[in-house]
Amino acid sequence: MGYVSIISFGSPEFDEAVRLRYLVLREPLGLDFTAEHIAAEFDKVHIAHFNHRGHINGYLQLVAYPDGETVQMKQVAVAADAQRQGIGAKLVGVAEDWAKNKALKTMLLHARAAAIPFYQKLDYQSVGEKFEEVGIEHLKFIKRFLD
Repeated sequence: MGYVSIISFGSPEFDEAVRLRYLVLREPLGLDFTAEHIAAEFDKVHIAHFNHRGHINGYLQLVAYPDGETVQMKQVAVAADAQRQGIGAKLVGVAEDWAKNKALKTMLLHARAAAIPFYQKLDYQSVGEKFEEVGIEHLKFIKRFLD
C-alpha cells in the first residue's frame, strides 16, 4: 500500500514533492514557491510517501537545529485523495525514527488549525498561544524523546 523513503534534493522525486506541496499547502492560500524558497531546502531532510504506483502522495521536511538536540518538522502534505489513510502518521513515524537515530531530543512543528487533532493524536503537546503564519492560524507543538 505504499512505502516511505528519504529523497534527495534536486531529484525528480523532490520535484514531484514540490508539486504536491504546492497543490496541498500553497495553492489554496494563493501562494507559490520562489527559486529562493526551493534553493534554501538543499540541506534539509526530505521524506516522501510513495503510493503503489510509485508516485509521491505524502511528504514532510525536517530541519535540524544547530543546538544538536532539536529538529523541526515542516511542509507536511498528503494528497487530498490519500488523506485519512494513515500516510501522515507513517511519515511522522519515519521522521521521529530519523530524529531518534540522530540522538535528537525534541521534535517541534507549527500546525495549521485543521491539523491540530492529528498531532494531538500522535502525542504532540501544544506550546503557547495560537499565532498567524502564511495568513492562517497555527499552533506550536513539541514532542520530547526519551534518552
